[in-house]
Amino acid sequence: MQFINKTVLVTGANRGIGRALVESLLAEGVKKIYACSRDVSKLNAINLPKVKPLSLDITSQEQIRAAAEAASDTQILINNAGVAAYENLVDGDLDLIRRDMETNYFGTLNMARAFVPILQQNAPAAIVNIASIAAFVNFPFLGGYCATKAALFSISQGLRIQLADSGISVHTVNPGPIDTDMTASIEMEKTSPKDTADAILSALRDDVSDIFPDPTSQSMFDLWRNNYRDLEQSVLEMATS
Repeated sequence: MQFINKTVLVTGANRGIGRALVESLLAEGVKKIYACSRDVSKLNAINLPKVKPLSLDITSQEQIRAAAEAASDTQILINNAGVAAYENLVDGDLDLIRRDMETNYFGTLNMARAFVPILQQNAPAAIVNIASIAAFVNFPFLGGYCATKAALFSISQGLRIQLADSGISVHTVNPGPIDTDMTASIEMEKTSPKDTADAILSALRDDVSDIFPDPTSQSMFDLWRNNYRDLEQSVLEMATS
């Protein structure tokens, strides 16, 4: 994948991995970036000629349609927006678990559905879904969130198969703990958003389909690939230590 002179749309661009991706993409020489956030005032710090702020809540079909109309020249769609409820599966707040699914799964799916015709028109193009290493193992304190990322990984596979002859490549990004607001309460070694963004773009340049952009996600995926139950056991040991 090449980024020079490309038009990119990034959801959840106001902070964390999304913000870092915007900054790294600018360094790659893109033509334009649609930087999306539920609150565009939070994008004021990204005041650069190539960056066009867009108001977008991916749980709103109306706002998705408006974004598709405004960004009809998009060639690379990066679905980064997401939420995480720290709720367990047994007695956690079901409304918050449902919110995670509406955002991380249905919201991302609706973005893909809205932008596929645009990307086909602007091919070669790409969809990049920011999933998580949690797609491969469920961390009980994030039980519902992990399920949404497993669902997101699954539909990314489905999109990749369905769009194989469309000129649209489909990629997943499956980070481990990254030093963002979302992981502030997690006491683990974390990778910086900038290093994560740079690793993502490097892998995309090499047309990697499923990207593990940090040391923790790489080691966890290696464990899963060898025997998925070994990764499950590792999480059990972390939870009970």
